[in-house]
Order: sequence, then C-alpha cells, then structure tokens
Amino acid sequence: MQRETHTIDASGKILGRLATEIAVLLRGKHKPDFMPHKEMGDIVIVKNVSNIKVTGKKMDQKTYFRHSGYIGSDKEIPLKVLFKKDPGNVLKIAVYGMLPKNKLRSIQIKRLKFE
Repeated sequence: MQRETHTIDASGKILGRLATEIAVLLRGKHKPDFMPHKEMGDIVIVKNVSNIKVTGKKMDQKTYFRHSGYIGSDKEIPLKVLFKKDPGNVLKIAVYGMLPKNKLRSIQIKRLKFE
C-alpha cells in the first residue's frame, strides 16, 4: 500500500463540505480496495485555512462544548473566538467528528496537516 499526498486549497470553501472531502481521503474510501477495518488512507495538507467560509449565522451562534468530568467545569467556546484563535483547529474538530468512532480515528487524524 502506498500513501498519496493530497494538497487542498481551502480558500472560499464551506467548512462542512471541505471536512467531508478530507474525511474520505483520510479513511481511504476513494480507493478501489477500501476495507473499513484497514488503515489505508492518504495524507492531506490543507492550505489557506483562514479563508474558509461558514454559512448562515453559525459564526455567531455555534458553540463548542467541553467538560473535564468535574461538577460545574463545563466550558463553552463560541465559533468566532475559536476561529480567530486557530482556524485549523475548527476544521480539525469538524473532520474528527466525521471519522469513525473506533481505534483508527486517532491514527487517521494525525495525517491531517495545515500550512
């Protein structure tokens, strides 16, 4: 098996549609010999992440939630704040949610790089 490197220019693309495109490449579903239990995806490099489009009112209304497990320790971060701080992290979270929830997910997300 040989891994290819895909370079994607994210300028002007919509966040969710770009994330699905990346998730397919990371899993290897575009290959004719795809098997869901095997790790055969490609490397994806994304350029111009700061120029991603977000449709609707998501930039103002969407929040990301995290909880440490302690009582009262839940935190909400708005998309606008997270996007300004690190736009690559927003895309990474979107792709991470689209990968299968098993042991391969942490391996596959490591092949997503940003320039």
